[in-house]
Amino acid sequence: MSDAPLHPAAAHDLPSFITPPGETDVLMVVMALILLGSVIAFGVLFFRLHTMPERIAHRGHKLQFEIVAVLGLISLFTHMHIFWIIGLLLAMIDLPDFGTPLNRIAGSAERMAGIKPGEGAYTESPEGIIKDTGETSRLDAATRDEPPAPSTPSPKTTPAKKKLSHA
Repeated sequence: MSDAPLHPAAAHDLPSFITPPGETDVLMVVMALILLGSVIAFGVLFFRLHTMPERIAHRGHKLQFEIVAVLGLISLFTHMHIFWIIGLLLAMIDLPDFGTPLNRIAGSAERMAGIKPGEGAYTESPEGIIKDTGETSRLDAATRDEPPAPSTPSPKTTPAKKKLSHA
């Protein structure tokens, strides 16, 4: 405290947190830092909690990760918590993977037909006609009045062995 005389109406026993004029208010600076730190900590906690479904889905390598991420963004921007709850439930559920077995079946069928894997896929041409991306298809040959291309011979199969009965 300074040695300046106090006003006669002022209390003579002032608390220590009251600073004289012209000096820095240490309590206000400390409280401003605590307030700033708490706002930042609350924001970090909020966003960590908000992204929890995405982190769960990403950690588990879930197929529905993108859906969970979109639900989290919708929840963040609309403030409708039901989207966050749906995203959390979806992140906890293991959806069955139907794509991998079907792709394996398609690849096996292509190998059995004598087509290189991936060449049997159909695409849509600019004219709107679906055509085979591999060789010229019979549909294209028919539209051009050409004789159809010979089909690829199927691989020869061996007859099944007969079971021997032991009498």
